[in-house]
Amino acid sequence: MDFNVRIPPQQPGQPAFPPSKPAHVPQSGGFARVWQETVQQQELKFSAHALQKMESRRITLAEADLSKISAAMTTADRKGARASLLLYNDVALVASVRNRTIVTAINGEELRDHVFTNIDSAVIIR
Repeated sequence: MDFNVRIPPQQPGQPAFPPSKPAHVPQSGGFARVWQETVQQQELKFSAHALQKMESRRITLAEADLSKISAAMTTADRKGARASLLLYNDVALVASVRNRTIVTAINGEELRDHVFTNIDSAVIIR
């Protein structure tokens, strides 16, 4: 095997590798605070298709609803889910868990006799 890796010449007084950017560490609050900041940074997103379906099906979600859905997606992610069906009241949401994106939304009468494919998990949100 031949690996062609070019290492640039080191200038005098320069470290061999550039220093990495220090991670943000809060001064107080410890692990719980860092974890909460990380979870808050992972916002819930909606695909264009999902937004279109929500509008045509008159599905509206309040801030409290979005918070519960986001928490359910975090739970699914911790369990290793990739594509999940999120059931919330009379709304079914199909989500790409790793991207934290709602892919489509279905409600009411359309849920009857509907088959969900390409999912690996389901989360019931209360």
